[in-house]
Amino acid sequence: MIIVPIKEGENIERALKRFKRKFEKTGAIRELRARKNFIKPSVQKREKIQKAIYVQRMQLEDEQ
Repeated sequence: MIIVPIKEGENIERALKRFKRKFEKTGAIRELRARKNFIKPSVQKREKIQKAIYVQRMQLEDEQ
């Protein structure tokens, strides 16, 4: 459970923003979306490799 203590005289929007940040860091929404549709481990591995190749190419382009 996420607890966000509110200080005396603190703006509620600021506290809500801190709550949203903490909630996003937990990765709950990301996990729910991932569990919604099953992806085979072989497909996950292939996507991970393709992403690594893409990132590597982008880094090489930035160096040149």
